[in-house]
Amino acid sequence: MPDRPHTDPPLALELLVHGVAGASPAELLGDPRTVRVTGDSTAAVFRRTDDADAEAHPERYAGLPVPEAYCWSRLTSGNGARALWLLLLPFMVANLAHWARPAGPTGPDADPAPRAVRTYGVLVRVLALSLTVLLIAAACEVALDLAAWQCAGSATCTGPGSRLGFLAPDGGGRWSQPGRRLALGALVPTALTGLLWFLSNRTWSAYESQPPPAGAADPDTASDTAPALGRPGFWYGRRIVARLRAAHTAAGLLTVAVAVSAPTAAHDRRSTAAAPALEVLGWITQALLAAGAVTVAWVVCRRGRSEDRPDHRLDRAAVSLLPGAALALLVAVLLHACWSRPGWTSTGRLPGDFAFGVLMLGQGLCVLALAVVARYLYRRAPDPAAALRGLGGPAVAMLGCALGGVMSGGVAQRVADWLDGGATPGMAGAPLPGPPVLLSWQAAVLPPLLLVLALLAAWFAVRAARARRGLAAAVAAEYPGETPDTARSRRIAGARTAAALTDSAPWFVAAVSGVTLVLGAGALAGAWLTGRVPGEAARGGPPLLETAARAAQDAGSWLIGLGIALFVAWGRRAYRDPAARRTIGILWDVGTFWPRAAHPFAPPCYAERAVPDLTWRMAGWTGRTGGRLVISGHSQGSVLAAAAVWQLPPPVRRRVALLTYGSPLARLYGRWFPAYFGPGPLTALHRDVDCWRNLWRATDPIGGPALPGPDSPEVDRGPLADPLAYGRSTRHPLPAPILGHADYQADPAFAAERAALLARLETAARAEVPAQRPGVSKGLTAPADPPGTAG
Repeated sequence: MPDRPHTDPPLALELLVHGVAGASPAELLGDPRTVRVTGDSTAAVFRRTDDADAEAHPERYAGLPVPEAYCWSRLTSGNGARALWLLLLPFMVANLAHWARPAGPTGPDADPAPRAVRTYGVLVRVLALSLTVLLIAAACEVALDLAAWQCAGSATCTGPGSRLGFLAPDGGGRWSQPGRRLALGALVPTALTGLLWFLSNRTWSAYESQPPPAGAADPDTASDTAPALGRPGFWYGRRIVARLRAAHTAAGLLTVAVAVSAPTAAHDRRSTAAAPALEVLGWITQALLAAGAVTVAWVVCRRGRSEDRPDHRLDRAAVSLLPGAALALLVAVLLHACWSRPGWTSTGRLPGDFAFGVLMLGQGLCVLALAVVARYLYRRAPDPAAALRGLGGPAVAMLGCALGGVMSGGVAQRVADWLDGGATPGMAGAPLPGPPVLLSWQAAVLPPLLLVLALLAAWFAVRAARARRGLAAAVAAEYPGETPDTARSRRIAGARTAAALTDSAPWFVAAVSGVTLVLGAGALAGAWLTGRVPGEAARGGPPLLETAARAAQDAGSWLIGLGIALFVAWGRRAYRDPAARRTIGILWDVGTFWPRAAHPFAPPCYAERAVPDLTWRMAGWTGRTGGRLVISGHSQGSVLAAAAVWQLPPPVRRRVALLTYGSPLARLYGRWFPAYFGPGPLTALHRDVDCWRNLWRATDPIGGPALPGPDSPEVDRGPLADPLAYGRSTRHPLPAPILGHADYQADPAFAAERAALLARLETAARAEVPAQRPGVSKGLTAPADPPGTAG
C-alpha cells in the first residue's frame, strides 16, 4: 500500500537504464550533481541532487517525470582482475549455445517436446564439459609432456647452467625419474583447475547466490505457456552452477590424474623389474579414474536448470564429495607415480594424439547431434526470423569448440617452439618430438580458414557497396524541399548499409562454423592417417603440395603465436587501463547476459544482479507512492528493462510503461535466442505490459523493430529520421550528425513518446481500472512522424 497519499496528477518516475557502452550518472541525468538513492559501488540508482526529495514535493513535477538512472556497468567492467575473463571466452560461447535453441511449440494444446529440449540441454552441457577437459589437457600437454617428459628427459634442456638441470635423468637427483617429474609437472594443471574453481566460486557468491524477489523449474521441460523470462526463479541459478562447478572441477582433476597415471601404469605393465604391487595399484587407480569419469558425466547429464520457483537447495553430495574425492584420487596417483622406478627413461611423446583426437571427434559428433535436435525443434515450430533456421545454437557451439582448440593448441605450439630453439616441432632434425601431431594439423588449417574469411568479408563488402549506390539515389527524396547533395546522400546511405550488415551476421557465422567443421575433420583425418605433421606427411609428394603443406604449418604456427601474444597484450592493457577494460566489459555485456546454465567457469551473469535490482526498484517505488513509472532502456539496457518488466506482478505491471530505443530485443536476441525473445515471447510481453513504445533508426546497427506483423505499429516507431536534417537551414545552421545507435534522447520523438506513455498511464490511474489494451495508439493519438520516417 502507498505510504503517501495519491497526488493529482500522480507522481511519475523515469528509470533510465544505459546500454553496453556504459554511462556515468551525470551523463544519464544531464547534471553533474547526483546522489545515490539505493545500491552499492557495483550497481546503484542515482538521482539529481535537486530531485532527492521528489516524493515530498510532487507539485514541482506537474507534467514531468522524476529522472532516475540505474548504472550497472561495473557489474562487467570493474577492477583489473576482470581482464582474466578473456581466458574464459570459449566457455562463454558454449554457454550461449544453451540459450540459442529454437523455440518449441506453444499454446494450450501444443506438445512442447520436453524430451528433445532436455536432450538439447544435455548435449550442450556435455560439450561444455569437453571444453574444460580440453583446457586442462592442454595444460597437461605443456607441463607434463613438453616440459617434464620431453624437455627434462633431453640434454637440450637440462645441460649445464640450465634451470631444469635438477630434472636431468643422468643427474641421479630426487626428480630425475620420469614418474616424479610428471608428478611435479602435474602441479601446474592442478593449480589451473583450482584457479577456475576459485573464480567460479567467488562470482557464484556475488551473483547466483543473490535471492530474487520471488521463485524456480526446468525450462527444458516446462509445459506452461508463460514466457520463460517471467518465471520467478529464472534469475536464480545457484543450484545448477554449484552442481556444474563441482563436476567440472572434478573433471579437471581427473584429467590431470589420467595424464600422470597412463604412462606410469603402462611402464609398470611393460617392465619386468617393477614390483607386482605397483602394477596392481596402477590397475586400481585406473579403475577408480574410470568410475570417477562416469560419475562426473552422470552429474552433468542428470539435472538442468530449475526456474518455476527459487530453488535454495544444493546437491550436497555432488558439491562436497565429488571434488574432494577427485582431489584425493589425484594425490594417490601422484604418490604412486613418485615411487622409485630405476631404469625408467622418457622417450618420444606422451600419448596425447589419441586423447586430443578423441576430444576433437567427440566435440564434432556432439555438434552434429545438437544440429539434428535443433532442426527437429525448429520444424515443430518454424520461425522465419530465427538465425540459420534453428541452427544458430549448433553454429555457436562449433565456434566455442574452435576457440577452445585454437587457444589450447596455440599455447602448446608456442611452448614447443620456444623449447626446441630454431627447429620446427615434429619436423626431421628437431631436438624434441614436439606436441601431438593433431595440434600441428590444427595450426596448418588456420591459413585456409583465414583465407575463406577474407573472401567472405570481400563478398559482403561488394554487396554493401552495391546496396549503398542503390540507397543513395533515394535518400534526398525522404527530405522534401531539400536540394540533393550526392556526397551527403552517400554518407547517409553508407551508414544505413553498414547497419544492415548486422542482418547478414547469421550467415557469416554459419559459413565460419561450417568451414571450421570441415577443416577440423580434415585435420583429424590427416593426423590419424599419417601420424606425422603436415610438412613431414607431404614430404616426397608433388613439390607444390610439399611447399604448401610446409608453408601452411609454419604460417599457422606463427599466426597462432601472434594471436596468443595479442591476447595476452590485450589482457595486460585491460588490467592497467580502465578504458581498455571498459571495452572488454562491452564484450561481456552481450555475452554474459545469460545465466551459467551449461558452463560454470564462464564469466558470471550480471543480469542475475541487474534484473532483480530493477524489479525491486519498480515494485517498491510504485507500491510506496502509488505513482506511475516509465522504464527507459537503451540498447542492452532495453533487454534488462524487458526482463525486469517480465518479473513484475500484474498489479505493478499496470503502473509501468516500457520505452525502448536502439533495442536489440528482436533484431539480435530474437534471432539468436528465439525460445526466449522470439515473436511469441515478445508478443506476450506486449500483451502483458500496459503500454510499450520502441524507437529505432535505419542507421542503427543494433536496434530495430521489436514486433513483427500487425502488432508492430502499436509498439514500433521508426525508422526515425537520421540525420534530423538533410542540409543546412535556419533551424540547423550546421550539418546534422548521423547518430546511428547513439543519442536517441536528442530526437524529438523521444520526448513525445515518453509523454504519450505517461499520459496513457495517467488515464489508467485516474480510472483506477486496468488499461484495456497495450499500446499507445489506443486511447491516445501519437504525434506525427517527422519528415523522412515511416511507420
